[in-house]
Amino acid sequence: MTEEKFLPTVLVIDDNQSVIESFKVALEDNYNVLATNSGEIALDKIKKEDINVVLLDILMPEMDGMDVLRKIKELGKNIDIIMVTAIKTVKTAIEAMKLGAYDYITKPFDVDELLESIRKAIERQGLLREVEYLKSELSPPFMFDDIVGSDENMKKVYDMITDVAKGDTTVLINGESGTGKELVARSIHFHSPRKDRPFVTVDCASIPENLLESELFGHERGAFTDATTQKLGRFELANTGTLFLDEISNMDMAMQGKILRAIQEREIQRLGSQKTIKIDIRIISATNIDLKKAVKENAFREDLYYRLNVIPLSLPPLRERKSDIPMLANYFLQMYSKMFNKDIQDISKQAMNYLIDYNWPGNVRELQNITERLVTLGKEKIISHKRLPLDILISEEKGIKPKKLFKGAVHQFETQYILGVLEKTNWNQTNAAKLLNIHRNTLIWKINLLGLRKFQPKHQNKT
Repeated sequence: MTEEKFLPTVLVIDDNQSVIESFKVALEDNYNVLATNSGEIALDKIKKEDINVVLLDILMPEMDGMDVLRKIKELGKNIDIIMVTAIKTVKTAIEAMKLGAYDYITKPFDVDELLESIRKAIERQGLLREVEYLKSELSPPFMFDDIVGSDENMKKVYDMITDVAKGDTTVLINGESGTGKELVARSIHFHSPRKDRPFVTVDCASIPENLLESELFGHERGAFTDATTQKLGRFELANTGTLFLDEISNMDMAMQGKILRAIQEREIQRLGSQKTIKIDIRIISATNIDLKKAVKENAFREDLYYRLNVIPLSLPPLRERKSDIPMLANYFLQMYSKMFNKDIQDISKQAMNYLIDYNWPGNVRELQNITERLVTLGKEKIISHKRLPLDILISEEKGIKPKKLFKGAVHQFETQYILGVLEKTNWNQTNAAKLLNIHRNTLIWKINLLGLRKFQPKHQNKT
């Protein structure tokens, strides 16, 4: 029987039936779509059903969108609300975001923009659930918001966050990829006087150069060929809150100059407009390279560097906080076991030793990804070292002799390969032997030699 695919639920609230039908056509392949033309009915649905995202029209009879927004927020549910507005009510949409709306889209809506906004909202909800789970599972000394770690290096980071958050000074976070720079930026914001205001992120590495200016400063309709509607930039959306410029070193020199001007003058201009817009935002930026070195190499503006580097905050790589690895690995293990409904309870001592010895070039993000993979593919209650990727098993720091290292790698590959074929054939040894192109007796000998066994849910042995 085919497993039913889980679809997040989107509730459309609009008094125009044709608009509702348009949303249904755009969303029905990826979401469970509910719809109503009444704010009162919508609130009743939200109380009774598990809604992920609400698409809410601002102009509605009886109870308008702003009233519905306020009442949804009063329910205290983890629901993101995307306001649907005509151009003439954009100002009202911005007010709605200050009241807690996640985003807004304009009519007629762009399907790709709509889908991207919903995707990001649901992704954000997943992160919030992870944070809540973390808070319930870990005691206060081992975490700071959603940052996990009790190593002395991390305690210094926590102290720095606490001190920095009290003011409004510009912060530059430096750290390798995967060390949690965005988590630190969020933590600073949510402990600051601006905590109830927007926190807006810009990933400077992922936005093409020709689109970055529009993304940051916005544009007016007709500013360029594809500018069919007005668009607010991230600076404007972050007004009164915090703007996080991630991987800022990826900006070209011309864009760096425009960022510098915006910070200095505290004002911006949308593309295609002569009007200046005053902004009141806190800037937090992050980089994974040495910006001071980039300045010397004429790859980054010196004046912008000093504007951003008022308070520098450095994050240690995971290899310099190895005492945190067991705690992080177990946290991710519990999180993904719960998420994927798996009964995986622990990591064997030998496997944990391998994790500690590994250098983690991808830092915490790499550890999280590997743990997710282990849980997803795991069949037993205890994750053994045999399940670890080869690059962890052959870590240079273990000082294994080449001959032994090679044998270990061969053993690991052979174990995983034969086990994969057996599972694919539901442990039919005759069919598995044919796929492996070996005699059935040879396969039986290999199964015994490698200690392979079929997963038995009710009678699992600990490794």
